[in-house]
Amino acid sequence: MSRPEPHPLAAAVGPLVGAIGAEIVAAADARADDVVLSWEGEPVLAVRLPRLADSLDHILADLRRRHGPLSELGRKEKQTVVRILEERGAFALRHGVETVASALGVSRFTVYNYLNRENAARTTQ
Repeated sequence: MSRPEPHPLAAAVGPLVGAIGAEIVAAADARADDVVLSWEGEPVLAVRLPRLADSLDHILADLRRRHGPLSELGRKEKQTVVRILEERGAFALRHGVETVASALGVSRFTVYNYLNRENAARTTQ
């Protein structure tokens, strides 16, 4: 038996939903904290957002797909990864620095140095 074609809205938002680590669920299965999306005034689907604690793992997995093993990157590339993670709010999470340091194969001190270097560069521009 073939599966029905996904609604055009699901196809349109699918890449965004995947990029943020969310999932698409049927509008009828939406929970109170899901985001229900409508098409021409009718609920079509819902987006179930990821738990905040899972977001950093999802971001790191995406960076691994793009750059390869993060611990094998050079210093400049690791600094770039730290900048991306800072822009995405990774260090606002509890244990964010420790998680990133482990993924990069560096110490927490090194991550803080990368952050300080980035912040210093911004203030001198």
